[in-house]
Parts: sequence; C-alpha cells; structure tokens
Amino acid sequence: MPVECLAKNSETDLPAMATIAQRLLAHYDWHARALPWRAAPGASECADPYRVWLSEIMLQQTTVAAVIPYFLKFTQRWPTVDALARAQDADLMAAWAGLGYYARARNLLACARHVSDVLDGRFPDEEVELLRLPGIGPYTAAAIAAIAFKKRAVVIDANVERVVARLYAIATPLAQAKAEIRAAAEAITPTARAGDFAQAMMDLGAGLCSLRDPQCLLCPLRSGCAGHTTGNPTAFPVKSPKADKPHRRGTVWWLERADGHVWLERRTERGMLGGMRGLPGTLWDKRGREDEHVDPPLMGQWAAINRPVEHVFTHFTLTLTVQRLVVQGGDVPAGTGEWWPIDELDRAGLPTLFAKAARIFQKGGIFPKEIS
Repeated sequence: MPVECLAKNSETDLPAMATIAQRLLAHYDWHARALPWRAAPGASECADPYRVWLSEIMLQQTTVAAVIPYFLKFTQRWPTVDALARAQDADLMAAWAGLGYYARARNLLACARHVSDVLDGRFPDEEVELLRLPGIGPYTAAAIAAIAFKKRAVVIDANVERVVARLYAIATPLAQAKAEIRAAAEAITPTARAGDFAQAMMDLGAGLCSLRDPQCLLCPLRSGCAGHTTGNPTAFPVKSPKADKPHRRGTVWWLERADGHVWLERRTERGMLGGMRGLPGTLWDKRGREDEHVDPPLMGQWAAINRPVEHVFTHFTLTLTVQRLVVQGGDVPAGTGEWWPIDELDRAGLPTLFAKAARIFQKGGIFPKEIS
C-alpha cells in the first residue's frame, strides 16, 4: 500500500500518521526495555553519545542479549571514548572475541581514535558528519543523531523494517522494498522525541511484532495495521528466496609444546578475523584459494583428529579438519605468533571458530591416549 494511503483511524484503515507516533510513544513510556546504554523514556537529558555509538556498533548483526555483557565489560574497562582510543589493538580485539564480525572492532578503535584525536573527544551531532567516521553507516548515523542528540532522523534496522512492512502490508520483496519502507518510515517519524520513537520501533519489532509470533492483540498499532487486517501478518515483510550458502573446507593445525603451550598466530589486519589470535591453517578464508597448498608451521608427523569443527559465517559454511603435533620445544614455528598456555586460552581472545577447535584439546575434550 503506498504511503499516501494514510487516512482514517479505524480497524480496517491505517492510522493517521500523527497517531502512530502518539500511540507508540505512549506504549514505550510504559514498556520500554531497560538497557544499559539507554536514557529513560522522555528524559530531558540526552543519552551518552559514546554509549549509544558503542552499543549500536556491537548490535550490528548481534542480539541484545549477547551484547549486554560485552557492553558492560567494555564500559567498565574503557568508560569514555578517550579511554577506548588509548586501548591497545590486541587488548581490544581480545575483549571483542566472541562477538563476531571483527571488522567492527577494528573500525571501533579507528573511530574512537579519530573522535578523540581529531574531534576533541566529541561525537558530531549531525548524520552527514557522523557518516564520515570509520565504521558508521546510514543506520548507525541516524541512530546516534536521534538517540544521543534528539535530532529528527529516520532509523531503520531489521526490526523497524518488519514493523513498517506489516503496518503498510508492503508486498514488494524485502530486497527491493528498501526505498518504499524508508518512505513509509519517513512519513511516520515525528520531530519531537525522534530518538524515543526509533527505540520504540525497535522494541516493538523485537517484542510484540516479532518475526514468527507477533502478538497483535497487545500491539498499540493494531488498529489500522494492514498486515494485521490481512489475517497473516507473518507474510510481511516478503522475503526473497535465499540462495544456498557455499560450503568451504580447510585445515587448522594444533601445534602443542610438551610443557602445555599451543602456538597461536597473529592474523593479518586485513581479511577475515583480521588482527585476531588464531590457529594457523590453510586458506579456507580465501575464496577460490581453499585448495592451495600451505605448509604447517612445523614439519612433523601430524595426526588428524576425528572431530571436525563446523562453523557458519554470513556468506558461507565451513568444515575444518584439525591436525595435532606435539613437540618438545626448541623449534621455531613459521609465521608470526606466540606460545600460549593451553589452560589460559580463555585470556587469548580467540574468535569462536578457533575456540571451538581449542575445546577439543582442553579438559573434557580429546586426551592424548585417544590420538594415534
């Protein structure tokens, strides 16, 4: 349904534009989620731009439940953007381990240093200026402007897309409906309390207007929601058929020293899991080069472990064969890395992929007698 078709406030027509914001904000005032980066609904003080920015970067492709403990640890360790700007790269990457999408962490540090060194520790309050900062795209710029600076900005994430698509029963497949959804969201975004409105839309999409089980009877926008009127709100947004993810294979090498240390490489800054500690391996992360020969960090009688590691990335799935070699010490492995105590691997900040492999060899995993 086109945006212009906003009119009567009835059970069968979309609510008038002004009443959408009024109803949603009234509901938000009572039911807003209490999140550590938020100001209270209707608060006169702005939310801390640093905390808003940090939370929005962490929340990209990641759930609120997963982000909260990371956010609390980050803000305890680095309470301001200036403190974060002074963090060592390795320390930040280790603290980020497990959140995934590690380019976000590299951009986080680059942005913090720019804000601290160039902008005197102050985030810009306009979308166009925020967009110039590392790692900040249109959604994040709008969210910071609206939530931290009370500017009118149209904030659209996956939750907001779902709410708007259902509200207007937008039948265009989601991949092609971005402009239509944005126009509809633009039409209903108020000037006053734009930040609260954005967060209210996010909360609605994360809760009552969830992907598979919308609670329409409790929704403040039920009256006039075109998706609800169809009797099948879960049909919106219309999804395009998903292409099958390609499946890659590779090998990682567990090089263990007899005194209880494992060799961890430092991955290059560019590319997947850049700048992180990890296990050396083949070129599984290089599309089209997975089958290229790569030598292990040391030559020896490597033993294949009959327990592959399975992992799913955004664009492909991965199966890694794990091979193990125990050495007495003295030999220097190839590549840039360090010997790390196996019983202290939780401090190494390993990405989830390599942590899965490490668990095979830690307590409760494979013991030497099981390895031929």
